[in-house]
Amino acid sequence: MSTPTIGKKAPAFSLPATGDQTIALKDLRGKHVVLYFYPKDATPGCTTEGQNFRDLYNQFQKLNTEVLGVSRDTLKRHENFKVKQAFPFELLSDEDEMLCNKYDVIKEKKLYGKVHMGIERSTFLIDADGVLRNEWRKVKVAGHVEEVLEAVKQL
Repeated sequence: MSTPTIGKKAPAFSLPATGDQTIALKDLRGKHVVLYFYPKDATPGCTTEGQNFRDLYNQFQKLNTEVLGVSRDTLKRHENFKVKQAFPFELLSDEDEMLCNKYDVIKEKKLYGKVHMGIERSTFLIDADGVLRNEWRKVKVAGHVEEVLEAVKQL
C-alpha cells in the first residue's frame, strides 16, 4: 500500500459519483480539488462534516476549488444523503476501496470494543496541476473545513 506524498502527483482516480456520472482526477485539471474521505453516509460526524463543506462551498468555488466526498457507501445511499443534506458537491462511491487504498485511509478502528477496518476521516488538497499540497489525517470535524479553506487560500 502506497501513501501519497505532499509535493508529488496525487494518486489518480476515476470513480462513479452522484449525479449519474464518473469523476476522474484528470478531468479536474485546472481546478484545485478537496478530496475528503469519511466513514459512512448519514452518521452524525459525517453529516456535520458534509454540512460544513456545503455551507462554505461557495467560498471554495470562488477559489477555483472543487469539493468531493468519498466513502465506501453505494451510489444509492450517496444520492439519498446528498439530497437530504442539499450538498452542492458530488460524492464518490468507492465500494471496492480502490481509492481508499491509494490514499491509505483504511485503518484499524475500534468501536464498542470490537476491532474492524474502516475509513479514517482524512482530507487531501490537490492543486490545479494535480499535485498533492496538503493532507489532514485523523480529522476532528470541528473547525476542519475552515482550516482546509485557509489552506486553499494559500495556493
